[in-house]
Amino acid sequence: MFVTPAFAQDAGGAGAMDIVTSLMPILLLVVIFWLLIFRPQQKRMKAQQAMLGAITRGDTVVTTGGIIGKVTKAVDGEDLEVEIAQGTRVKVVRTMIADVRSKSTPVNDNKPA
Repeated sequence: MFVTPAFAQDAGGAGAMDIVTSLMPILLLVVIFWLLIFRPQQKRMKAQQAMLGAITRGDTVVTTGGIIGKVTKAVDGEDLEVEIAQGTRVKVVRTMIADVRSKSTPVNDNKPA
């Protein structure tokens, strides 16, 4: 008496359309995360790597610990030697540089005195 008749379910194209419709919000979230989070992060990482690669002797740098000093020795892919006070030089891992405050003009050590 309270039983409703069962209708035959269409197993054709409607089932595939339901799957696409149910996955649409998830795909939309993935696209939003990609545009708002991952892509800007990749740009920041590229800029940071370019900054670290461009460090040369004479640059004023800030370490991640907040120490400010002048680069006295910079070898590609190696540690940096930073002078933090008159006569006080420390070795710093290149990746631990947070910022380059001022770029210096290139130093020419081959110039006759």
